Amino acid sequence: MAAVLGVGSPLLDVLAKVDDNFLARHVSGAKGGMEMIGSEERAALMQLLGENVEWVPGGSAGNTVFALARMGIDVAMLGKTGNDSEGKYYRSKLVSLGGSDREFFLSETTPTGICLSLITPDAERTMRSDLGAASLMTPEDVQKVDFSRYGIVLIEGYMLFSAAFDAVIESAKKAGCKIAFDLASFEVVNIFRDKINALLDDVDILFANADEAAALVGNIPEDAQLEELAKHCNTAVLKLGKRGAMVKRNGEKVKVSAELVENPVDTTAAGDLWAAGFLYGIVKNHALENCARYGSILSGEVVKVIGSQLPDESWKKIEKALSIN
Repeated sequence: MAAVLGVGSPLLDVLAKVDDNFLARHVSGAKGGMEMIGSEERAALMQLLGENVEWVPGGSAGNTVFALARMGIDVAMLGKTGNDSEGKYYRSKLVSLGGSDREFFLSETTPTGICLSLITPDAERTMRSDLGAASLMTPEDVQKVDFSRYGIVLIEGYMLFSAAFDAVIESAKKAGCKIAFDLASFEVVNIFRDKINALLDDVDILFANADEAAALVGNIPEDAQLEELAKHCNTAVLKLGKRGAMVKRNGEKVKVSAELVENPVDTTAAGDLWAAGFLYGIVKNHALENCARYGSILSGEVVKVIGSQLPDESWKKIEKALSIN
């Protein structure tokens, strides 16, 4: 039985270093976070960026699943790619790490989605996504999946934009899976606040960063935010960036420090890799504090590099710290 099924948009990340002037002149919306764009805006931005970009597998749930696969956890990914070279690359990359491609669906007419990750000198990333084929996953696709294969279903908040979202929740609940839900971005929370509030009673593990928590429960003290998040979920995680993270599970509450990184170069996927470390510990039935510490270790490594893909040197450090054989 595969331990974790990630559910989300299998996107190829397009990584580009830009300055704040580029964002102000060419990118709609606020700096930071994520917003959806159409194919025309995607094409215009790609033309402006030229060839000075790097392509890597991405997507919020995808980043977490790829990391879990690299740590030896049995994983699969539910999503839709184009039947194109980009989609083939994405799927084959997961398989090469030991994950399964059995739950991917293909579109013959729409290309694989991309996420433009625009990285400014302060290491902040501004993401603009064209979901492409990922937006075409249907409830009928979901109903073809045997959720009983999986113990944990990790759903990215961006799935709230998908017509398949409700079917995923229904299928996971029916199969008795634990549902882990990542709020994804403060923009997602602002758009779907009511639906998220209604959903929380079905969630076992909730991941939120400081901005997302504020958008959902208000600008109240962090301890109070965590308590609000934990009212509905068995496990609530509040990620606080450089200040670490707090977790509450039933009556147990832990706080861990962030790994000290003097010169972070890119915050892309920091939250996704935190979730990977945490879920690794959960799957292995480790103590709650250790699970949170694993999250901090992975998050600390990924902010040292551009994008979500860690070099072998980083993985050796992680494997030693987590005692992974």
